[in-house]
Amino acid sequence: MGSRASTLLREEEIEEIKKETGFSHSQITRLYSRFTSLDKGENGTLSREDFQRIPELAINPLGDRIINAFFPESEDQVNFRGFMRTLAHFRPIEDNEKNKNAAPSEPLNSRTNKLLFAFRLYDLDRDDKISRDELLQVLRMMVGVNISDEQLGSIADRTIQEADTNGDSSISFNEFMKVLEKVDVEQKMSIRFLH
Repeated sequence: MGSRASTLLREEEIEEIKKETGFSHSQITRLYSRFTSLDKGENGTLSREDFQRIPELAINPLGDRIINAFFPESEDQVNFRGFMRTLAHFRPIEDNEKNKNAAPSEPLNSRTNKLLFAFRLYDLDRDDKISRDELLQVLRMMVGVNISDEQLGSIADRTIQEADTNGDSSISFNEFMKVLEKVDVEQKMSIRFLH
């Protein structure tokens, strides 16, 4: 008895996804099975509503921002390949990958791509910088009503003051990377996927 997951995913597709994302064959088939179980419309794509049914995302204060990261601009569906490309950002970096030079096609789970993914969670208007207002909105999502607006404003001001090296009152991606250079992003932005 073959599962629906293995019958709809061709061997060539698995090989292409392996090359693109670094996931193993068994991880891809397991994640495809999870993808198809989330695909309530059974049309080979996931909608935002499909993601909102995932309990861990439903309770995460940044759940909507994480869900949005799966969808290209102005798209409301994501196919399996897009799903895998986004998940690849959270694949741990293997020891044999750490020493690779940053090639033109840097792995999706590289430190730079993990940071870019995190940066985009804050860059709400996608203008390649994090403004005070965007920082405030994300902080509000994370802490809810537990901290006053005045305290949040103070945190946002201090964060921008520390990160903003060019004086434009916002945080660019390079400034974001600089602030996080001593943070173990590889460990904090990795999910252990079963082999």
